[in-house]
Amino acid sequence: MHEQYMRRAIEIALRNPEAPFGALLVHRPTGQIVAEGLNRWRDNPTWHGEIDAINRCAAEDPGVIWSDLRLYTTAEPCCMCQGAILWAGIPEVVFGTSIRTLMRLGWNQIEIRAEEVARRTPFSACTLIGGILERDCDALFQAAVRRL
Repeated sequence: MHEQYMRRAIEIALRNPEAPFGALLVHRPTGQIVAEGLNRWRDNPTWHGEIDAINRCAAEDPGVIWSDLRLYTTAEPCCMCQGAILWAGIPEVVFGTSIRTLMRLGWNQIEIRAEEVARRTPFSACTLIGGILERDCDALFQAAVRRL
């Protein structure tokens, strides 16, 4: 189940091979993709894939029920993105590459895992599932590091 949506997140990420952070929001009851996002840090340093997907969803469906959604992303959300996910009330995140792997590959990351952000947020719960199509996602980030 998770693999098909992660494949779509990878397709989205390929649109920005320099920063292949692709994300999408899925309506859990129906499986419908409701928003997609791509890292566009050159336009705005806070415009990560998860933030883009959340903003697009909010703009396209102002009455969205956030607790009905699941977020898929090619990499573990950074602390900023995980904070936004929690503020929105999105209860599940599925990711490919971990923050630790990104750091090992040479990506600049704040060394706070998404799980820690979620654990320290008493007003919102979020389940994190990592390692989905991890090798495919890792390959995106390895290729991007070679481009830089």
